[in-house]
Amino acid sequence: MVGGTGVRRLGILVGGGPAPGINGVIAAATIEAINNGMEVFGFYEGFKYLAQGDATRYRKLCIDDVTGIHLKGGSILGTSRHNPTKVPAEMHNVLGTLRGLGIDALITIGGDDTAYSASQVYAAASGSIRVAHVPKTIDNDLPLPGSAPTFGFETARHYGVMLARNLAEDAKTTRRWYIVVSMGRAAGHLALGIGKAAAATLTIIPEEFRDQPVTVGKVCDIILGSIIKRRSMGDHYGLAILAEGLIQAIGVERLKEAVGGEEELRRYGRLERDPHGNLRLGEIAFGRLIREQLEQRLKELNLNVSMISQNLGYELRCADPIPFDAEYTRDLGYGAVRFILSEEATKFGAIISILGGAMTPLKFDEMLDPETKRMRTRKVNVDGEAYRCARSYMIRLEPADFEIPSRLARLAEVVGMTPEQFKQRFAYVAQS
Repeated sequence: MVGGTGVRRLGILVGGGPAPGINGVIAAATIEAINNGMEVFGFYEGFKYLAQGDATRYRKLCIDDVTGIHLKGGSILGTSRHNPTKVPAEMHNVLGTLRGLGIDALITIGGDDTAYSASQVYAAASGSIRVAHVPKTIDNDLPLPGSAPTFGFETARHYGVMLARNLAEDAKTTRRWYIVVSMGRAAGHLALGIGKAAAATLTIIPEEFRDQPVTVGKVCDIILGSIIKRRSMGDHYGLAILAEGLIQAIGVERLKEAVGGEEELRRYGRLERDPHGNLRLGEIAFGRLIREQLEQRLKELNLNVSMISQNLGYELRCADPIPFDAEYTRDLGYGAVRFILSEEATKFGAIISILGGAMTPLKFDEMLDPETKRMRTRKVNVDGEAYRCARSYMIRLEPADFEIPSRLARLAEVVGMTPEQFKQRFAYVAQS
């Protein structure tokens, strides 16, 4: 018996997309486990090889292997999106391989898809394998208590702001507009965090549309309104940041409608889904699609605007963690092992969080929706002070622009319209 728990061998694996700080969790968990008399097995590429029944794709981790890696991006164990819950034989292989290696506890690091896979390992093992999941995503869209961020978000935002500021300076220097798409599949936290801190001209996120349909046309008109408003102020450049979750909010059918059919849409990328059923948003050149749609609208209005589309996402996921995430992930890795060693781990599998400075295990059964097999999505609170502040500093059409005659006249003049024509064309974008 080790520490009275019976846990002798701990497995660690990483699933989903990379996020800054993964190595910090691996390092902290490895050190704490070894200090408590356990052997640590790091499994390569998530559940991929375990699902194949391959008992060779792992490395025994010692303290020397993980010393200093908490300050490095990426994952020393790699990662994959392989989903072992789809095929019963694969889950059987996972359990058989873990048991064959004598693994009696497992720590998974990943998003809500990996959390669900981890919960099914715990359920299928009937509690004989203790399971702790450490949530990660640069999207910050998991419902952790007390508004705690998911690890990796702060680092991704930090480097995203640096890149956005460089683009903003380029826009000012060259008198052009940048259309930047930021990662964020289901929520706009990262896009808004980057846009707000970088003082982007405007940021558009799915949540701002509330229950209204999101269309390519409206997204374009919001940006077009910002371009016109900037011109009325004498400025011919700007930076617009869009959350990639707008793709999902618009939906494939409305995307097809906007560009003229499925074949035209395929010019912007492949419409594919990952093993968990998620549309691969990174395969769709959304920024280019919006830019080309905007260029058509600008031509119709006789406005000459130089535009460039850019993506922010893959550049951020394997960055070296900033001190916040280096410290935070050490807490999470340590906390995961403390949970594994606790009496609670004999009763339920859990998602690890830090609340008020204390490790707080969140039961899988309470955090995962049995129908969607995912955690609830934490959306940006568009009624909160943080969003209202962000919105107040954006340059975009607002109700007052249509209520104050002098403002309306200046805006209409930019595009050669009468005030009434301008109001009929653009007033709707100020209503969101």
